[in-house]
Amino acid sequence: MFTGIVNGIATVVSIEKKKKINSYTVKLPSILSKTLTLGSSVAHNGCCLTVKMIEKSYITCDVVEETLKNTNLSILKVGDNINVERSAKYGDEIGGHIISGHVMNTVEISRILQSDNNYTIWLKVRNSFLMKYIFYKGFICLDGISLTIGDIINNEFCVHLIPQTLLTTTIRNKKKGSIINMEIDFCTQTIVDTTERLINKNC
Repeated sequence: MFTGIVNGIATVVSIEKKKKINSYTVKLPSILSKTLTLGSSVAHNGCCLTVKMIEKSYITCDVVEETLKNTNLSILKVGDNINVERSAKYGDEIGGHIISGHVMNTVEISRILQSDNNYTIWLKVRNSFLMKYIFYKGFICLDGISLTIGDIINNEFCVHLIPQTLLTTTIRNKKKGSIINMEIDFCTQTIVDTTERLINKNC
């Protein structure tokens, strides 16, 4: 489990591509590698991955075909930076919202609006089926960042970013056309799906 409060930025140092699976090695900020053990979960751009190798501040994780198909990890290159978060521990503060690390799909940045002390990103949902889970002021997780949904128009929605988020995550480097991982709020999904089943059952 994660909280969507990014702990730091890691750099991809190597990618080993095999049939239906890739192995990624990233360099973590040194503070994040402390107490890390084999089998630990670390979110890479919001994707929950399991650590299979540790060498000082370098960790290696495998990414299977299903994750490659539904996330932006498949388009990462050596030298790219990613948002990372260590898994939450019992008693930790939940500063964002509860996140599983199971990315549903990706979204594409369609517009970036900047003005004095305001930074707004509009995102196009690539799988329109997921729009039923997008609600005004609802939770959303983008590249591992817990954010609040702003306006919604057709199959697009926006998020408003505070300076701290821009300072401490990779989202400040994104441009129009960038592909970002999206995890919808599990509670929202459960409510919507349950309501749909009840309505269909009673029809």
